[in-house]
Amino acid sequence: MTVMDRRSAAGIAAAVNTGRTSAVAVAEETMARIAAYDAVQPQIWISRATQEEFVAAARAVDARVAAGEVLPLAGVPFAVKDNIDVAGFETTAACPAFAYRPQASATVVEYLLAAGALCVGKTNLDQFATGLNGTRSPYGSPRNAYNLAYVSGGSSAGSSVVVAAGLVPFALGTDTAGSGRVPAAFQHLIGFKPSKGRWSTRGLVPACRTLDCITVFTDDIADARLVDQVIASFDPADPYSKVLADRPLGRKTIGVPRRDQRVWFGDAESEYLYDRALDSLAGLAEIVEVDLEPLKETAQLLYSGPWVAERAAAMAGILANNPDAVDATVRAVVEPGAAMSAVELFNGIYRLAELKRHADTLWTDIDMLAFPTTGTTYRVAEILAAPIALNSNLGFYTNFVNLLDMAAVAVPAGIRANATGFGITLIGPADSDIALLDAADAYISVADLPSPPTLELEGKMQTVKLAVVGAHLKDMPLHWQLTSREAKFVGAFETAPTYRLYAMADSVPPKPALVHSEDGGAIAVEVYELGVAEFGSFVVEVPAPLAIGTVTLADGSSVKGFVAEPRAQTNAEDITSLGGWRAYIAQRS
Repeated sequence: MTVMDRRSAAGIAAAVNTGRTSAVAVAEETMARIAAYDAVQPQIWISRATQEEFVAAARAVDARVAAGEVLPLAGVPFAVKDNIDVAGFETTAACPAFAYRPQASATVVEYLLAAGALCVGKTNLDQFATGLNGTRSPYGSPRNAYNLAYVSGGSSAGSSVVVAAGLVPFALGTDTAGSGRVPAAFQHLIGFKPSKGRWSTRGLVPACRTLDCITVFTDDIADARLVDQVIASFDPADPYSKVLADRPLGRKTIGVPRRDQRVWFGDAESEYLYDRALDSLAGLAEIVEVDLEPLKETAQLLYSGPWVAERAAAMAGILANNPDAVDATVRAVVEPGAAMSAVELFNGIYRLAELKRHADTLWTDIDMLAFPTTGTTYRVAEILAAPIALNSNLGFYTNFVNLLDMAAVAVPAGIRANATGFGITLIGPADSDIALLDAADAYISVADLPSPPTLELEGKMQTVKLAVVGAHLKDMPLHWQLTSREAKFVGAFETAPTYRLYAMADSVPPKPALVHSEDGGAIAVEVYELGVAEFGSFVVEVPAPLAIGTVTLADGSSVKGFVAEPRAQTNAEDITSLGGWRAYIAQRS
């Protein structure tokens, strides 16, 4: 199928308003895109408008434009997470037994429709918005649009995929613990989570009603800003809505976690990409390390503290009357909340007040935070094998934000070797939304980010990059072990200057041992790319005292590569000064 480009909401609206295209033409193209992508991931949707309904809605927008209206979202197609009410569609929260047909749309949807936008359908999610991975739905598991083996992120799973796949320019999600930010990071998107109360939550199925925010996924900051201009307002029908206020932010200091407190869950690529993002941010402001522990303790209140009771309250009816209709993992997360006492709740409220007072003092020393959005990502199979523990890892840097009444915007910050996205999140105090969007623009303008990779449309082989240092180099005796596995040559590189190279004694054929050492040097290596299965079969054949570990290259990135046990140095010759195995072989000759 044809690769579909992402589309700009602002660009579509301008074209429809000026007559360069029509809302009907946009609608027809949108339906064609959706139909084509159904061959890849139909499970990203729970319900959709028919062709006739969607085109009829577009025809009504064209009539408004012809009558002289200038509509900020004229003819712009969008999608809505299926825990937000849209008149004409069921709201399921990904639980068929819970489904109902609302009499009216949520306030935010009403504003979008009034601005000329066209709702094409409702997207899949982690059931009752409980999860950060996208696998907890009876309607199927949306997967990362760039690598179908990996999670999309959740709970706003389908909403992120429909934007990443180029089906619509923007989609509404929600965010209680990171559900509007984590999927954005994984799929190279902007994920804007406004301050609590900036966007009305009337018509939202609550997860934690005091914390919930409706969010938006877009391809660029301009579209996020446009959606905010349409939606942001005080809603007297929502008891948690606030009168709008814009808090300015300085750009002199950016807070980041202390290096010793950064957690990557074994993902060296994420650590590398975060360091590169900080290099870009350092050109905009002073980078200041902050103590993560109070924020980490706050985050733990959400799922390990009394706020689980708020989720249980939101789901009380179905938990009491039809608990088997609830996803087993969701039920395991939420049910303990029903047993929590008022004493536990109030103690949690008191502790949160103390933590918030501490967090508020951050803003006297720094202007904003720039955290990793997540420390890693996972394959769908990995999440299914450990659904609670790995999901918790995904929220390590996100869970505290709503509890502390902060605004946030997730932005892309690089591409992993597996094509999934890494992102950072800019975080500020309540009402700093506009300033955060401006700061995100400034970051993107200096970060020199690559374009998103090609969508995965038909399945692709999963690969691993492997650095070889000796007998497996091209034209060396064991190179055939790579060519027989159809390994693809990536390039010649050097390691970071933290390795020593030894010619092992009595090795046949001669082989080196690469050993990490702070007083080492840079060693020449070749990097090859193999399929996962081929890599596994290769590793099985590696003889002791050699092994396959992780090797850091000169640019700070990491690949799999040959390392050695300490016994490899017994009677070995230190050849580090030669800079590589080829030089040693040439010297011997």
